[in-house]
Amino acid sequence: MHRTDQPSTDRPSTDQPSTDQYRTGRQYTIAHGDQRAVVVELGAALRSYTVGDRPVLDGFAAADRISGGRGQILVPWPNRIRDGRYRWDGEEFQLPLTEPARGNAIHGLLRWSTWQPVEQRDDRVVLGAVVWPQPGYPFHLEVTAEYTLGPAGLSVALTARNLSDRPAPYGAGQHPYLTVGTGLVDEAVLTVPAHCRILTDDRGTPAGGEPVDGTPYDFRTPQAIGALRLDTAFTDLVPGPDGTPVVRLAHPSGAHGTDLWLGEGVRAVQLYTGDTLPGEVRRRGIAVEPMTCPPDAFRSGTDLVHLAPQGCHTLRWGLNPWQA
Repeated sequence: MHRTDQPSTDRPSTDQPSTDQYRTGRQYTIAHGDQRAVVVELGAALRSYTVGDRPVLDGFAAADRISGGRGQILVPWPNRIRDGRYRWDGEEFQLPLTEPARGNAIHGLLRWSTWQPVEQRDDRVVLGAVVWPQPGYPFHLEVTAEYTLGPAGLSVALTARNLSDRPAPYGAGQHPYLTVGTGLVDEAVLTVPAHCRILTDDRGTPAGGEPVDGTPYDFRTPQAIGALRLDTAFTDLVPGPDGTPVVRLAHPSGAHGTDLWLGEGVRAVQLYTGDTLPGEVRRRGIAVEPMTCPPDAFRSGTDLVHLAPQGCHTLRWGLNPWQA
């Protein structure tokens, strides 16, 4: 990673905690017009995104710990690997079980790492981190997360380069929670352009799939989320008029909402209504998680990226808030 001069960071004001009270490290703020986003040093997580006084994300405060994966980057795999065990290039590997109650390795290796500043402008910030060879994943990756604000909203690019001398298994995703200000997500109106969903077992790992036709999970036409519990990966995504699939969350009045577009590299999207989170945040927002591959791809091989030595892979997604 080629670092520029040390970028400016958020400076705590009198009504904010002092720098040593931040539980997520340094706070990097970008802005464009009335848009403002904050990215944190810990995991390069997206902490907040607002348009004027309207929050687009159900994020977290500067003094909070990250819970529920809010805004976190999921590299070098998204979602779960059953038993944390997989086979690659004729070898067996065992990852630490980071979801011990279910016996899974979950959401990659960089969520709790320090990411370094690479570049910052008023409307753009790039942070970088390294996946070092380690037990269960003996591969060396250089990863950057680029956040940019512009007239169309927020765009995100997650790029990995394989510095190893052999191909590496790779996947990526991110875990933002959207809100349209309804208190609970039950009243929010959801559109998901997907023909299929992945069925899961009691460990949250795939147990087959089915078309969404005729099921409560068919959000190809807009409908209120209601009491439906979602922790569901959707596949067979349908491109919009510009060739890009878009998940939409709208206020029930139709007055405003947010489109989350699924760009380069996205092969699945996970929807999670937060039913297993603590009471004060349960069903307060809905996680819409762009992913390069479905859960357990290290074992199934489905849409798994074979990242060649010195090869790069980029995942792109973004948020386009709108008002009627």
